[in-house]
Amino acid sequence: MGSIRTLRLVCLLFFFALAAGANGQVRVFNVKDFGAISDGKTDTSRALLGAWKAACGWNGNSRILIPGGTFLVGPVVLRGPCKGSMVLQVTGVLKAPSDLSQFQSDGWIEFQHVKGLLITGGGKFDGQGASAWPHNQCPMKANCKILPTSIRLNFVTDGTIRGISSVNSKFFHIHIFGSKNINLHSLKISAPKDSPNTDGIHIGSSSGVKISRSVIGTGDDCISIGAGSSNIFISDVRCGPGHGISVGSLGKYSNEGDVVGLTVRNCTLTGTTNGVRIKTWAGSKPSLASNFLFQDIAMNNVYNPIIIDQKYCPLPSCNQESPSHVKINNVKFINIKGTSASKVAVNLLCSKYQPCQNVELNNIDLEYKGHGGATTASCSNVKGQSSGHLVPPSCL
Repeated sequence: MGSIRTLRLVCLLFFFALAAGANGQVRVFNVKDFGAISDGKTDTSRALLGAWKAACGWNGNSRILIPGGTFLVGPVVLRGPCKGSMVLQVTGVLKAPSDLSQFQSDGWIEFQHVKGLLITGGGKFDGQGASAWPHNQCPMKANCKILPTSIRLNFVTDGTIRGISSVNSKFFHIHIFGSKNINLHSLKISAPKDSPNTDGIHIGSSSGVKISRSVIGTGDDCISIGAGSSNIFISDVRCGPGHGISVGSLGKYSNEGDVVGLTVRNCTLTGTTNGVRIKTWAGSKPSLASNFLFQDIAMNNVYNPIIIDQKYCPLPSCNQESPSHVKINNVKFINIKGTSASKVAVNLLCSKYQPCQNVELNNIDLEYKGHGGATTASCSNVKGQSSGHLVPPSCL
């Protein structure tokens, strides 16, 4: 009996050892071990895919390492589900191809169906967008070819991107779609102010997204929140240059999801064309945009510090006189201070078909940056209330 008990004990200890190895051991998959060359010229896409496949199949915690140096990569799709959580540690530079013919889709580095993802390491994603920007027809053409986004998170759950830089994306820098519980912080995102559609972070059909402690300056929105998004929290973001922090544009397509639950706090916008903005297409399809809080925002020489635009119509083909059918409800602007580059510092242009409801202005102090005259507020088709110190005087 003693020998049987001893055998059982040995087997039990062996089982626990295996479990500890599976759950506690971190295995590093260095892309150089899979053939990557850090000369900035040799395509290392296969090496990255090989490292991802091995790490994804590892029965434990894994880390894919992009070491120092410059690696030409992509486009690649890094697919799950994986056996464990995934970490991509980028300490060097990932550089995208400049030749658009190498891209068959609208993504450069794309993560799909991953649960438990961390992208970190202090490295850089270089989209090499300057060669692509002249080919972007989207600002003037409705049915344009979408250029590649640098980092795409599609159907990712429990993901984090922290401590990395993204520069000169061809289109959006980071696009989050169909994802849940995503945390982005300590990011540096940059592109020239005249680079088209280089949004810093775009969120669509996702919930539980948090963005904080980041510096974003691009040629488009620093952060944009698209249809179908909910429970979005943005704080401690420095934005500029760019088009500000925007909800929308909404209502372009039929059956778009609602946008419900957005908080933007403790952010600073400098030299942007807009500050905090909600935009819906003229003639838009029905949907809801509700429960937004913009609080403790600093504006430095911002052209449109507070704006709701329900006649958004950047294309020659659309009809500005056709009313928007997006319902905007429960929006609060609280403690927003600084300087406006235009005299109209508050512009609430809502739909005559679906007037904005429950809009609140509380403690607004926006001085005109130019000479001659004070700031003004303009309201159309909006119902709400105002309180506290108000510069410009409220139009509600």
